[in-house]
Amino acid sequence: MKYFVTGATGFIGGHVARQLVQAGHVVLALVRTPDKATGLASLGVKLVKGDVTDKDSMRTPMSSVDGVFHIAGWYKVGVRDKSDAKKINVDGTRNVLELMQELRITKGVYTSTLAVNSDTGGILVDENYRFGGRHLSVYDQTKADAHKLAEEFISRGLPLVIVQPGLVYGPGDTSSVRTTLLQFLKRQLPFMPRKTAFCWAHVEDTARGHILAMQKGLAGQNFFICGPMHSFIDAMQMASEISGVPTPGMRVGPGMLRAMSGMMGMVEKIVPLPESYTGEALRSIAGVTYLGDNSKARRELGFEPRPLKEGLRETLQYEIKLLGL
Repeated sequence: MKYFVTGATGFIGGHVARQLVQAGHVVLALVRTPDKATGLASLGVKLVKGDVTDKDSMRTPMSSVDGVFHIAGWYKVGVRDKSDAKKINVDGTRNVLELMQELRITKGVYTSTLAVNSDTGGILVDENYRFGGRHLSVYDQTKADAHKLAEEFISRGLPLVIVQPGLVYGPGDTSSVRTTLLQFLKRQLPFMPRKTAFCWAHVEDTARGHILAMQKGLAGQNFFICGPMHSFIDAMQMASEISGVPTPGMRVGPGMLRAMSGMMGMVEKIVPLPESYTGEALRSIAGVTYLGDNSKARRELGFEPRPLKEGLRETLQYEIKLLGL
């Protein structure tokens, strides 16, 4: 089979492209700068110069494929410049899905996120859950808008499957998850938020979930391809058992973090702050639970994410080696 992949230079997309090639498929990867994607080319991925914000740049390569993985996204929390959020997450998604429709692509997989459901209040929700409140970050809001857009295209007959990862971790990550793990290993993590919890999935399992959705998922369905639920504190305690590094003594409750968020929201209007200490970033960890039940993906796709401790051990060993600890 021949697949078109957006976001292949990213964490999840790179693993999807790699697994597809290893399975014998032909992969066309949309990249803004081919010279910076030599790692993909060395795997046998065919590079196509273009951008999801430029619809015409995708038309020719998409016209000859059996399926599309739209994984590209803007994922930043706490940054000052949010101008690309809507352009990439919403407008870029519209471009890809419109082309799928125009070119009569037989099947596509769109990468959404559990974050479209925002804080679930400690409840493990399923795919039928719908959030109607105010989102905690521009990322969450724009991904929610893009998710609704994907559902609109599905209602018009587009053969699309939606997958929703949770917190994704693993070797090679460059997100704030890695930043947190590095802070922990360097004994620089200032505190741990109480009640904050996520569904943690290793990047290799998340990529496999995408491919299972293409192979087995019914068009029009969405699947939570998230991992097991663990609080942030539980995860750091596992990290401590694995690494021998003690966990931070300070544990901060949701109320305090929300108060800090409000204060930092005013401060950042005057002076730049590190991303982790902006109002948006603090608000997004203030006892928040981004939780989803992956039973449907297990049942219908055969999705089997590994336990957190197993994946965390591999990830920490990778980072410890890089740090020379």
